[in-house]
Amino acid sequence: MTESASAQPRESLPLDSTAQLLTRITAQLGAQLSHVSLNGTRRPMHHRTGGSAPGSATTHAPALVAVAHGSRDPQALRTVMKLLDRVRELRPGLDVRLGHIELNEPLLPATLAGLGSGDAVLVPLLLGRGHHVKRDIPAALAAAPALRATIAAPLGPHPLLVEALYGRLVEAGWPAEETDSRGSAVVLAAAGSRDPDSAADTRRTARMLSERLGGVPVVAAYASAATPTVPVVVRALAARGRHRVAVASYFTAPGRFATAAAAAAPGTAAAPLGAHPAMARLLLHRYDQALAGALPAHEVATNGHLLASA
Repeated sequence: MTESASAQPRESLPLDSTAQLLTRITAQLGAQLSHVSLNGTRRPMHHRTGGSAPGSATTHAPALVAVAHGSRDPQALRTVMKLLDRVRELRPGLDVRLGHIELNEPLLPATLAGLGSGDAVLVPLLLGRGHHVKRDIPAALAAAPALRATIAAPLGPHPLLVEALYGRLVEAGWPAEETDSRGSAVVLAAAGSRDPDSAADTRRTARMLSERLGGVPVVAAYASAATPTVPVVVRALAARGRHRVAVASYFTAPGRFATAAAAAAPGTAAAPLGAHPAMARLLLHRYDQALAGALPAHEVATNGHLLASA
């Protein structure tokens, strides 16, 4: 399914009320903290650019650096660029940049070098706590000591992420109003990681998606580095009488793993999360959280030093 076919007005997207409130609060905090350097010193006050809407970035707000994994699939880069265009529409004037961990340019070290001695928040376009979040991104930041920067939490788990998963399932044919779920189930197909924290994050998202689907079972499965695989889970669900099984694509963009997961679906296969409107709001939510120092219980890195976050 193409992105244009899946587009829908942002106003119609249902949101978890708690997530909505938290987004508003952190947006306000982020706007205030844009006048404070990450080393604790206060910048001179500046007026917003003319015509900016409430909540838009000031000219000196830290740059948002979206950190994507990278893929040989040419659709991946195009999808990420569409997502960042949505972010720019939501926050006019904010400096939004892209850096890849591997496979695509610009690579993250080059993006960080381009920021010189400025301020930035690195937002991983990754869905859980794995090796890239804990090791690769902090290492890249440590190699740019002049940059004043913070690493935000990965995108998942979060209710906005669940809304994007739900929206992609409905676009692919999942009934918006499930009348009989006894023979239904969903496989949450993720990339996989050897890090137990990453698997825990994926399982939590599966539970949240199950609640969003009204109690339909959602089972996590993996494309690499972890078990069970998507085909194994599909067979296990069929053996338990779950013959109407959909695959939810827990990938930020198209790629080899997303394609393999969709191919294993016995029926409905949702598109990757991509430039879904909830994804753009989630990127800004993580950015604002990092500015406010209100990250969930993950670790963040500032100038290469790991700090515990409450």
